[in-house]
Amino acid sequence: MTDAAIRIDGLRKTYRGGKGQPEKQALKGIDLSIPQRSVFGLLGPNGAGKSTLINILAGLVVKSAGSVSIWGYDQDRNPRQSRSAIGVMPQELNLDPFFTPRGALEVQAGLYGVPKAERRSDEILELVGLSDKAESYARTLSGGMRRRLLLAKALVHHPKILVLDEPTAGVDIELRQMLWTNVRKLNEQGMTIILTTHYLEEAQEMCDEIAIINHGEKIAQDSTANLLGRMDSRTMVIVPDSPVIDLPATEGVEAALRDDGNLVLQYRSAQTNAEQVLEAVRAANIRIRDVRTEEADLEDVFLALTSSRSEDAPAVDPDQPRRGMHRVKL
Repeated sequence: MTDAAIRIDGLRKTYRGGKGQPEKQALKGIDLSIPQRSVFGLLGPNGAGKSTLINILAGLVVKSAGSVSIWGYDQDRNPRQSRSAIGVMPQELNLDPFFTPRGALEVQAGLYGVPKAERRSDEILELVGLSDKAESYARTLSGGMRRRLLLAKALVHHPKILVLDEPTAGVDIELRQMLWTNVRKLNEQGMTIILTTHYLEEAQEMCDEIAIINHGEKIAQDSTANLLGRMDSRTMVIVPDSPVIDLPATEGVEAALRDDGNLVLQYRSAQTNAEQVLEAVRAANIRIRDVRTEEADLEDVFLALTSSRSEDAPAVDPDQPRRGMHRVKL
């Protein structure tokens, strides 16, 4: 047993094209190591290959090349053990409408060969907040309750690894908070969590480590802190005592005026320090009522990495001002 919950080497997946259509390479030789007991983010734009990768891990898609090891079990040599080590909460609401939540969990446990004496259906239903709906038909459940049931089904066989595929897409705040409370609890108990999400603030808050894939290739993998540290951009927001007439001018600093009258100055800490920025503000005769600094977030990192590799989208400046700001190049 290694320290990796999942180890992927040279993973490729090629889909045959239709009549007269070329083949499509969904995954192009991905190498990935996911630590045990971590909350691991798998991020990428639509069409990047995330769903294909997850489906290969779940045993739903056959890879074209490469190797996959799940909790120390080679997927080719030990397919049953590798599948038993992983549970997947899919994005799609694929539930039988005529099963009750308890019935659905019992059937799922049977499919995984869990003996009746080892089943924890009622415990899992309580964990996801469905105890009072245990005997209701799935078709009568709300959308949020159905998502809870999907999570419950992914847990019936006591997996070591839980994959959450866009778990909070389109759900309300209460369900989102309940889900993350449960995820933290499961992770504290030793479960490895793999998360895909388009809500980058969730990934920034929840994940210990993140991998970003684009066009079927891994373009980054590091701790969340190190990924954020890659962005050298800093932002200083000045609340002036009176309306700003002349913008500060100094080398290495870009000034912008927000619609609310606040002055925003962007700079790189390796080239310019905060004192130099403040000196430029004072030189422009701007009196400061309040000041704060902002640092890059995961969205900035994501845009910088994926846009630089995009074959279709124009380049995105990772330091572009937020909405409602007017930039002046100095």
